[in-house]
Amino acid sequence: MTTATPSAWKSTILIPVFAPAVLVTLLLVIGTISNPELAGSIFASTLAFITETFGWFYMLAVAMFLVFIVVIAMTKWGNIKLGPDHAEAQYSFPAWFAMLFSAGYGIALLFFGVAEPVLHYAAPPNGAAETVDAAKQAMQIAFFHWGFHIWAIYGLVGLVLAYFSFRHGLPLSIRSALYPLIGDRIYGPIGHTVDTFAILGTLFGIATTLGLSVNQINAGINYLWPPIPVNVTVQIIAIAVITALALISVVAGLDKGVKRLSILNMGLAIALMLFVFIVGPSILILETFLQNTGSYLNNIVERTFNLQAYTRSDWIGNWTLFIFGWTIAWAPFVGLFIAKISRGRTIRQFVFGVMFVPTMFTFLWFSIFGDTALNLIMNEGYTALIGEVQENNAVALFRLYEQLPLSGIVSFITVILIITFFVTSSDSGSLVIDSLASGGALHTPAWQRAFWAILEGVLASVLLLAGGLGALQTMTIASALPFAIIMIIAAIGLWRALVIESHRNVSLTDGLHTRSNNESAPRSWKKRLQSLLHYADRDSVSHFIATSVADSMHHVGESLKDSGWPAKVEHDPEGCRAWLEVVRPGEVDFIYEIRMVGHNRPTFAYPEMDRSRDGDEHHYRAEVFLRRGGQAYDIYGYDEQEIIADILDQFEKYLHFLHISPGTLPWNMAEHDDMLQQPTPPEGDPQVVDNK
Repeated sequence: MTTATPSAWKSTILIPVFAPAVLVTLLLVIGTISNPELAGSIFASTLAFITETFGWFYMLAVAMFLVFIVVIAMTKWGNIKLGPDHAEAQYSFPAWFAMLFSAGYGIALLFFGVAEPVLHYAAPPNGAAETVDAAKQAMQIAFFHWGFHIWAIYGLVGLVLAYFSFRHGLPLSIRSALYPLIGDRIYGPIGHTVDTFAILGTLFGIATTLGLSVNQINAGINYLWPPIPVNVTVQIIAIAVITALALISVVAGLDKGVKRLSILNMGLAIALMLFVFIVGPSILILETFLQNTGSYLNNIVERTFNLQAYTRSDWIGNWTLFIFGWTIAWAPFVGLFIAKISRGRTIRQFVFGVMFVPTMFTFLWFSIFGDTALNLIMNEGYTALIGEVQENNAVALFRLYEQLPLSGIVSFITVILIITFFVTSSDSGSLVIDSLASGGALHTPAWQRAFWAILEGVLASVLLLAGGLGALQTMTIASALPFAIIMIIAAIGLWRALVIESHRNVSLTDGLHTRSNNESAPRSWKKRLQSLLHYADRDSVSHFIATSVADSMHHVGESLKDSGWPAKVEHDPEGCRAWLEVVRPGEVDFIYEIRMVGHNRPTFAYPEMDRSRDGDEHHYRAEVFLRRGGQAYDIYGYDEQEIIADILDQFEKYLHFLHISPGTLPWNMAEHDDMLQQPTPPEGDPQVVDNK
C-alpha cells in the first residue's frame, strides 16, 4: 500500500495524449492573446468555411446518431445490461437524471430558454417576423434544437463507453469504442489520436459553456447591482472567481460533490419552473406545450434534413450547426460522465432515460419560459423585450423576471443556479479530461485535475477576448468535426460488438443439449425435489464448493489440458468461489464459476422457524456465473458427475458461440474483463439478495 504523499503527487499522465492536447490549446491561447483582432477574423472565416462546406455532414451525422440509438434500444439488444447480467443500477433514477441533466445542458436552458424563442420570433428563418406564425415557428425551432437530437449525441457516446467498459472491462475512454474494429491497436497512435480529439472537443465545449455562463452571470449581477458594468473584464473576473470555486470541488473528487450539486441544481431549476408557471399564463403554457410537442413530432424528419439549401443565410450556422456542433464537442465529457453513472442499467433503460425524460423536461422548460416571454410581447405589450434580448442575449431571463413578482429574489436564485451549474460543469469536466489524458485512469492526483480546471478557465477567457460568442462558436464547431467522424466509427464498432453478443446468446439456446435433456447425468425426480425444498446454510455451501465443485473442475481441467486446451482451475476460500478458465489468444475466454450467494429465506420456507431479526433468515446457494454474468441457477447438491455435465453443457455452448461468430474476434476479453474474477462481496462475506 502506497503512502498518501506519493499517491497525491505521482503523475498518471499519458504523454502521447496529454502533450498534443496541451500544445494545441497553448498555441491557440498564445496566438489569440498576441493578436485578438486577427484571431477574431480567422475565427469568423473558419466558421463560414465549415458551415458552407460541412453543414450537410453535421446534419446527416446527427440524424444517423438518432436513428441508430433508437433502433438499438428497440431491438432485442435493448435487454443487454451495461455490465454483467447480475449487475444492479448504481444510482436511483431521480439522482441519475439529476446528474446527467446538470452535466448535460442545464446552463444552456438558462441561457436560451427565453432568448431563443424571442430571437426566432423577431427574426424567423422563414416568413414574416413578429406574427403568430413566427411565434409557432420560434417554439418549434427551440424544441428541435434541444430535443431528441441533442440527447441522441450524448446517449450514443455514453452507451458506447458504458457497454465496452462495464460489459467487457475496457478502459472508460473514447478509444475503447474502436476495440471491435482495431483490437489492441487502441493502445497505440490511433487510440492516442482519438482521445486527443476528445480532450480538445471537451475543452472547447466547456469553454463555450463557461463563456455563456459568465455572460449571464454578468447580466444578472448588473441587474441586481447596476453599478457593476456588463463587459469582458467583469466576465473574466467572474471566470477566475468561479474557477477557483470549482477547484475546491475538483480537488475533492467527483462522486459526492457532483451528485450533491446536481441534486441542488435540479431542485432550484424545478423551483424556478414552478414559480414562472404559477405566476405566468399557466393555461396557455399547458396548451402550447401540447401543441408544440405535436408539431415537433410531426415535422421532425423535415427539420432534421433542412439545410436551407435554396435560401442561403448565416442562420443555419449561427443556430442549428452551432448547437449541434457544441453538443458533439461536449459529448466526450457528457457521454463519459453519463456512462460512469449508468452501470447496471439495460440499453433500453439507458436510451429511454437519457433521451425521453430530459427531452420532455426541456420541452416543458421552453414552454414555461419561452411562451411566457412571447405572451408578454404579443398580448401584454412588452415589445421592448425584443430589442433588449437582441442587444444582449444574456439579459433575456432577467428582463422576463422584471415583469413577474419577486423579481429581485428570483434573479438572485437564478444567479446562484448559474454558478452551481458552472461549478458542476467545470469540476466534472476537468475530472473527465484528466481521465482521458491518463489513458482512462479513474484515480488521478489532485494537481492534474486542478491543472485542467485552470486551463478551461484560461481558454474561456482568451476566447472571450478574441471575439466573445462568435469565437466560442467557431472553436466549438471546428472541434466537433473530427469527433463526429469518430462517433460514426464508434457506432459501427458498437454494432459489430452487439452482433457478436447476439451470436453468444444464440449459442446458449440453439441446437444444444440443455440441462433438462442431458442424459449423461440424469437426476431422479425425488433427488431434484429434495434439492428444491432444501435451504442450505453457509458452511454447507462453502464445503460443497471447496470439495465437490473444485474436484469436478480439476477433472475437467486436466482433460482439457490433455486435449491441448490451456485450462486453469482456481479456488478462493475467502470469497467462497471456484472457477475454471480457458484462455486462448484471439478468442473470447471461457469462464465457468461457482460462487456462493446469500439470499433472504422465502417466507413460505420453514414457517415454524423463528423469523425475527435474530432468527435464521438467510439461505445460501452455489450459483453459476459465466463471463456474461450470473446465470441465476443453483447447483448445490449435485454430485461430481452432474457438476461435470453442467460444465460441459456450458462449454459446448461456448464452442458453438466460437463456431457461429464471424471470424476471429479482434479482442480477447480476458485481458480486460476481470469483473467476474473478483469476489463480489467484501471480506469473503457473500452478498445477500432480497427475494421478496
